[in-house]
Amino acid sequence: MSRKYAVVDLETTGGIPKRDKITEVAIIIYDGNEIVDEFQSLVNPERSIPSEITRITGITNEMVEDSPKFYEIAKPIIEILEGCIFVAHNVRFDYNFLKEEFKSLGYTFTKRNLCTVRLSRKAFPNLRSYSLGNLIKYFGIEVNNRHRAYDDAWATTILLEKIFNEQTTQKDVQALVTQSIKLTKLPHGLKEDAVLKLPEECGVYYFRNLEDRVIYVGKSINIQNRAKQHFSKHTRKTDKLFNQVASISYELTGSELISLLLESYEIKKLHPEINKAQKTRTYKYAVIKDVDKSGYFKYKIVTASKTEEPLSLYGSRKSALGHIENIGETFNLCLKVNEIDKSKHACFRYYLQKCQGACIGEEPPVYYNERFEESLLHVNKIFDQNFVILDEGRERDEKSVILIEDGHYKGYGYIDSSSVQYGIEELKETIKYETINPEADVIVRNYMWSHPKLKVHYF
Repeated sequence: MSRKYAVVDLETTGGIPKRDKITEVAIIIYDGNEIVDEFQSLVNPERSIPSEITRITGITNEMVEDSPKFYEIAKPIIEILEGCIFVAHNVRFDYNFLKEEFKSLGYTFTKRNLCTVRLSRKAFPNLRSYSLGNLIKYFGIEVNNRHRAYDDAWATTILLEKIFNEQTTQKDVQALVTQSIKLTKLPHGLKEDAVLKLPEECGVYYFRNLEDRVIYVGKSINIQNRAKQHFSKHTRKTDKLFNQVASISYELTGSELISLLLESYEIKKLHPEINKAQKTRTYKYAVIKDVDKSGYFKYKIVTASKTEEPLSLYGSRKSALGHIENIGETFNLCLKVNEIDKSKHACFRYYLQKCQGACIGEEPPVYYNERFEESLLHVNKIFDQNFVILDEGRERDEKSVILIEDGHYKGYGYIDSSSVQYGIEELKETIKYETINPEADVIVRNYMWSHPKLKVHYF
């Protein structure tokens, strides 16, 4: 079944879809061989047209005064666009203006769209400029009224025809359109090659702005596909990316687990503007070390997003309380000092001789704090055994190594899997060590729970 293309051009009162309004619409339906339908209309924008816009387009306030308002032509626009691919020169401009107009009517406007700017760059490389005006001159397209919607839509249709004629077969045309529909969703500041050259492999990717500052870090088992997906929907985050991203870099990991760990590490290190605080996504609560007014150290439960250095992270307040109680039981810590026991006098465990009286000042802070410091070695200890995980590498003859030792994730490395068996000490020599990070411990634990067939070697 052949595709139909709705070639659209709009004239507007300005360049900002959320602020400005449409003054003229032209739509030409092209089936790949000929024009089969068309629609055009001036539109009353219900506001004054700036004089500079009138100078460029020739559309005056008097011309649109008796023209239909957008809501009066919304239905025929929807009807003529039905089943078509939305095409325009610099498509985000026209598409976003229509989307905003329909949004004001309570209608969600979505269409696959195609940009003839991007198509022209691909079909006719090395031109001086890919503006519509320059392409009209280059190809000698006859146009009577530049910057009027119908004439510009007509010129864009002729341009689309020339682009299709550059393809050897109809199959090539279909492939070009399919690929370009996806690429149309990319920011204009990002070159197509920057995305098409991304690997379809597992790793971490970095969106950078014009100053080469990292503004977003992500991970995926297919970096290229994930980068494209970021721009497939309009959200507050993707709008920020559209406005800022200029390049993409990446680091292959081979292992999905390592990509999760590296993503977490890089977000903490770089604090990218568009990433939300990672800890708030899964872990709502954190335990930190604090001190009360009498000088006793204590564990305190806080919202995870309010601390940069948690001792441990939890999905619920209840699980955090349970962990503190267990630590208190093991090290004879006072639950009143730790704000779990709300008694006005001595805590309940004092009467059971399981608290040495910090709650009523019987045990000096210096002695109590010694036990507290000892408990710190265990409060964030998730793993009871030492082990390494052997996972996928970045290449065929490579394996990744993730080290867990002394209750914590220590780091990762890579080995040549084609050589002889490695001993534990040799594996540890490949590790790139990191500082203890409670979030990394939780990432490893959760990944192991969801991937029970991981190759784990205990030592």
